[in-house]
Amino acid sequence: MSHVLIIGCGIIGAAIAYELSLSGLEVTVIDRQPPAQAATGAALGVLMGAISHKIKGNAWQMRARSIKRYETLIPELEAVTMRRIPYNRQGILMLCFQEEDLASWEKLAAVRSTQEWQLEIWNAAQLQLRCPQLNTEKIVAAIYSPQDRQVDPVALTIALVEAAKHNGVQFHFGVTATGYCFDNAEQQIYLQIENAQLSEQIKEVDWLVIAAGTGSTALQLQQKSTTIACDRTRIALSFAGTQQMQSTPAVEIKPVLGQAIHMQVDRPLGDPSFQPVITGNDVHIVPCVGSQPVTNYWIGATVEFPVNEQVVADATQLEIVKQQAIAFCPALAQAKIIHTWSGLRPRPEGQPAPIICNLPGFSNILLATGHYRNGVLLAPATAQKIREMIVRGE
Repeated sequence: MSHVLIIGCGIIGAAIAYELSLSGLEVTVIDRQPPAQAATGAALGVLMGAISHKIKGNAWQMRARSIKRYETLIPELEAVTMRRIPYNRQGILMLCFQEEDLASWEKLAAVRSTQEWQLEIWNAAQLQLRCPQLNTEKIVAAIYSPQDRQVDPVALTIALVEAAKHNGVQFHFGVTATGYCFDNAEQQIYLQIENAQLSEQIKEVDWLVIAAGTGSTALQLQQKSTTIACDRTRIALSFAGTQQMQSTPAVEIKPVLGQAIHMQVDRPLGDPSFQPVITGNDVHIVPCVGSQPVTNYWIGATVEFPVNEQVVADATQLEIVKQQAIAFCPALAQAKIIHTWSGLRPRPEGQPAPIICNLPGFSNILLATGHYRNGVLLAPATAQKIREMIVRGE
């Protein structure tokens, strides 16, 4: 039985661990933090599949594959863990403002119909009838995608971990992987970790999956000179291609910060029985469906790039997002702010997201990283792809 080691336990690492546990593989997951602490913990979990403008190729196939898998994955996990996962099945409503090109949406709706997905185009009167909480003064139409979804990313990740444990996956938190070293004498590559006890427990693995988000860049590099002997805190990687270790990363992952707000109102916004995710100008109003009636909403999220290599949350950017949400949903002006939060999204430099491939030079080191703003959306499809790559390579 092949042994797979996964570095990273955000939504991507947890989804891969669970998917591999269904294939009878031996799986170990390590992370320097508890699960869902980095980008996953700051995500809104909006699953834009049919409402995205991706219509072909890998970008669309992964979205469609993930949305379909979520329909079976959520009840599957709830049955195993006996834990409810907040999962909004009421779709996504995208607001179209005065400058919007509705012809492009009509074309997309026609394409989706041939793909057996549904999109509805509502005029302003229809929108006002269905969502009376909205200020439609500057809204000309809305696109409703009833088959798209939203899920609580933290609850989902915790459920994936619990279900994977149930299937025999071993998780070790508080364990940091620092890179690789090459032992000249043994002609062997080793993964360096800061945990001597674990390195004694795991002597060798067959596959390594790097799902460490913004931490993935350093894990593609050789950290020690080939002339320096490795220390004993290491795990042997029985891989081909050890002579091709690189001094620069194959994929450079840059952090992009996102901030969001948790707000509470006295009563549900609009119709209590119709609570879709509402999005306009890249600002999301996300109902927290974990309790009924819905009186809590997440508002977000900012997109903040590094300045002089520094990523610092800008309160002004968050206030802009808040005011945009209030502009099309005025009732939020009276809402109570419960808390704000932020996280760093992993964005690949110079190539499309996500990165799901072999690390160049190695047949058994796989990258599953750089999902940028679509980690939660693409987690199931990513996990399936990794499983297929491992099964194919065994």
